[in-house]
Amino acid sequence: MRLRNNKDAKGIITASEYVINNPKDYKGKWNTVFNNNNKLYIEIGCGKGDFIIANAINHPENNYIAIEKYDTVLMYAVKKIDKNIPNLRFIRMDALEINEVFDKEVDLIYLNFSDPWPKERHAKRRLTHERFLKLYDDIFKSNKTIFMKTDNIHLFEFSIESLSDYGYKLKNISLDLINSDIKENFMTEYEKKFSEMGTRINRLEAYKD
Repeated sequence: MRLRNNKDAKGIITASEYVINNPKDYKGKWNTVFNNNNKLYIEIGCGKGDFIIANAINHPENNYIAIEKYDTVLMYAVKKIDKNIPNLRFIRMDALEINEVFDKEVDLIYLNFSDPWPKERHAKRRLTHERFLKLYDDIFKSNKTIFMKTDNIHLFEFSIESLSDYGYKLKNISLDLINSDIKENFMTEYEKKFSEMGTRINRLEAYKD
């Protein structure tokens, strides 16, 4: 369920030092934002930010950018930051604009609990649809890597087929992430909620040269 719009959200995120308000200005030169050439990992649809914040804190050797479409949701993510995290930034944007913001500089894309768009006529809106995979081609630095988590088995099955058809090799596929052998797993807020309810979490890693 989508959060009710907060009238203060836009002002809060615009004022945050962690939010990039003019992301298209940095296309092809995001290393200048972080003042280093470390690997760049992005999360498309970061929600309230639990996952990306934990990654950035635990892996200072990487740079992280979280993308979120809705002001109110992004506001909650930004307000969670209570310490200096120099390797983390947020962008408020639609995923369809992603190749207008990045250019051959992303090392890994995280897709966590994306909207499943269950109706077949909406399939093109799924973030693992060929339409989006083509956009991702423009932003990956060299080899392409996508990590995905979802509670929706139908989206997971669709993604396995879509990624495979597009030439990705799939590894570490799990239909029950919590009880898998994967050691490091930073949870999103949805994942914590679903796991407490006993819902199984699906996960995969996709690689393409």
